[in-house]
Amino acid sequence: MDLVQNFPAVSILLCLFAGIISSGLRKRAARLVNILLILVVSYLSLCTLGYTIAHGGAYVYVMGRFPAPWGNEIRAGVLEAFMALFFCVIMLLSLEGGRKKLSEEVEEGKTFLYYVLSDLLLSSLLALVYTNDLFTAYVFVEINTIAACGLIMIRQNGRTIKASARYMIMSLLGSGLLLMGICMLYDLTGHLLMNNIREQVTAIVQSGEYRIPLLVTIALMSVGLAIKSALFPFHGWLTDAYGYSTVSSAAILSSLVSKGYIFLLIKIIYRVIGVQVFNESKIINVLFIFGLMGMIFGSLSAIKENDVRRMISFSSVAQIGYIYMGIGMGTEAGMGASVFHILSHAATKSLLFISAIGLTDVSGGSRKFIDLTGAAFRNKWAGVAFTVGSLSMVGVPLFSGFISKLLFAQAAVQNEGKMLPALIVLGISTILNAIYFMKTVIRIYTPVENTTAGSESISFNNMKMYALTLVFFIVLNVFLGVSSQPVVDLIGQGLGMFS
Repeated sequence: MDLVQNFPAVSILLCLFAGIISSGLRKRAARLVNILLILVVSYLSLCTLGYTIAHGGAYVYVMGRFPAPWGNEIRAGVLEAFMALFFCVIMLLSLEGGRKKLSEEVEEGKTFLYYVLSDLLLSSLLALVYTNDLFTAYVFVEINTIAACGLIMIRQNGRTIKASARYMIMSLLGSGLLLMGICMLYDLTGHLLMNNIREQVTAIVQSGEYRIPLLVTIALMSVGLAIKSALFPFHGWLTDAYGYSTVSSAAILSSLVSKGYIFLLIKIIYRVIGVQVFNESKIINVLFIFGLMGMIFGSLSAIKENDVRRMISFSSVAQIGYIYMGIGMGTEAGMGASVFHILSHAATKSLLFISAIGLTDVSGGSRKFIDLTGAAFRNKWAGVAFTVGSLSMVGVPLFSGFISKLLFAQAAVQNEGKMLPALIVLGISTILNAIYFMKTVIRIYTPVENTTAGSESISFNNMKMYALTLVFFIVLNVFLGVSSQPVVDLIGQGLGMFS
């Protein structure tokens, strides 16, 4: 075995141990451990990505050398390694972009806990990406839920406590359905490792037995993960959780947490149930319809909002709808578009949340649109960054959102049965996106003669790290927009390995 094959398991364990170690450290030391951890895990993920590309295939790492059905396995392929690397980059940028605000939003004695929760959250995301065992996936789903809930409520006020309670209730409902589905699948197949389950599911379908229990199992797991990823109409918890938590928490929750659950669902579709079996179950049509509804109703809710952070939160409902629309097409092109949009949305939504806090800081701390008038002149870096994020969400060329919508349109054209509704809703959603994002951009670039107290301009010297974070996000967004073909090819290669 090559040394690099140990890196995925080492990455997960490093995150867990870093969380334990950071619990006994002060704020500054915990932050340094967190930064070092993300950099190390990013390097390990990059090495894993290079190894899988060079060898042209995935490999399975058997934990403790115990074979199936007793042992636990990690599977690393091109897509898993790339997703792990991307998650680390977004996590680092989100934490650094909101670091200055963190000291204002979290009590001094609890700041170190924030980094403990971040370490545990990263470990769960990596486990969801790499694991080849369904029960292990469920365990880390729960770790992810607890860590995410902590990131919401660590900013202790009435809004965040209420938001974390709603988040926990909905997440536990989703986790319960997922666990019921895993239990039923184990009862049907006698296995928990994905490869073994896939073989037994194929045999069950060919025999014609247990069709109803298998259908119920697929439905339970799909709905459970849809609830946890805030697919419409299960999104009620999302706006408060994103809108009132710390800025770093909002960026991480919107960009990474929900995407980890969606990536797990994609793995289940490909590696547990099988694409053909999943398509024949008709559950895929339900996801498609709810995805289309989310694209419309999420955008309509965003238009009605007068709070910039809640507007961005409702936009996430629409963007998650895009991802489920692609999954619901039931084609390789649709799935590839969804995976690319996971990357695009993660890079853009974090940019929007972090730039929005820069605009509100120079507007007397107000998040109301009327008070944001001229904010882009008072904080030029945040204004440019928010504009880039908005253009990307609308789907303007040169930015990642344009490539996402182009891929969705191409996938729709290749699916005769779902082409018309997908293209119509895609067009309507794009218009709605333009309405609420462009009106905000116009507002922040509308000149204002007099500024109120707390609305003074801010210079680069006072926000160097914040500005650099925004620049990195912009570069990442533009890279996905102008150099998308290698990423698209890598996604296609990774999905091919899933099969």
